[in-house]
Amino acid sequence: MIKTKASLAIVGTVGLPANYGGWETLVENIVTPLSEQLDVTVYCSRNRYKTHLTSYKGAQLDYIGLNANGIQSIFYDIVCLWRARSFDHVLILGTSGCIALPLFRLISKAHYTLNIDGLEWRREKWSGAAKAFLRMSEYLGCRFAHQLVADNAVIQTHIQTAYNCKSALIAYGGDSPAMEIIPDPEIPQEPYAFSVCRIEPENNLHMILEAYAGLPESRLVIIGNWKSSAFGLDLKKRYGALKNITLLDPIYDRGKLDGYRAGCQLYLHGHSAGGTNPSLVEAMWLGLPILAFDVNFNRETTEDQALYFTSIQDLREKVEELQGTNLSELANTMKGIADRRYTWANVARDYLALLG
Repeated sequence: MIKTKASLAIVGTVGLPANYGGWETLVENIVTPLSEQLDVTVYCSRNRYKTHLTSYKGAQLDYIGLNANGIQSIFYDIVCLWRARSFDHVLILGTSGCIALPLFRLISKAHYTLNIDGLEWRREKWSGAAKAFLRMSEYLGCRFAHQLVADNAVIQTHIQTAYNCKSALIAYGGDSPAMEIIPDPEIPQEPYAFSVCRIEPENNLHMILEAYAGLPESRLVIIGNWKSSAFGLDLKKRYGALKNITLLDPIYDRGKLDGYRAGCQLYLHGHSAGGTNPSLVEAMWLGLPILAFDVNFNRETTEDQALYFTSIQDLREKVEELQGTNLSELANTMKGIADRRYTWANVARDYLALLG
């Protein structure tokens, strides 16, 4: 008798192939091993793809005619949950649609696993009302999911303290299936610091840019979605013309992106929210010396072994202190942590243990 695979729906991403951010990269890297054991469907935002594939890396793709980000993400996730109500397992990435999870627990026999991501309600971009909604959605998600995933020990502690719930600790991978670094002729030849991130207030781009505005002899390159918000456009207008600062639009080709990362003298990580930030563990996996914003998430990810800054002046002073310093020991330490903790093989294995 042939054993039928259990079905799994993955909810909460823009979709596959990955071309947006952390959730999509997570699914891109674990979907093949999951599909070997489960009948996987990934929900995708129809609006974000010119070509609508029916399957990818062993998973079926189902398209929703809503945006997966912004205010529409709430309705997008709820529609995905409705379509997934007959599945055996549902993996929910993020809490946007969890406001409706109590209802789906009543009408569905699916087993719900929730990765709450970072503490979304703490992000500066949200209004007071939005923060209250997101906090409630997180609460309902933690209360009504069958099992929870945290990608950082700080998030795991929050779940236990705030909701008295246990969670599995599954971090994020930093390695890439195809690690061919592609050089770009635009990469500066002189030493430079580098960062890549979404251009949002909680990533402290204003702090990093203002620090380097006062360091005209130090080069800085940042890649991000500058055109996606008034905040990003304002930063690019204020700092983009400075000779020592280069602000580039998003690069989704991992090889090209790693060309910029691998060539830098110092990797700057300004994130102040979230759990295990994908861009940080990818930089660690490449063996880059890390100077990160001093917040508990970043300290936990780097095991307190990176360098940290707290303000514009502190960053400026640390960059000046590091001029001409050999940072290979720091780089090797970051690489060692990443090899031990942040590989996609381990991440896929841990998710399969929960879902299989």
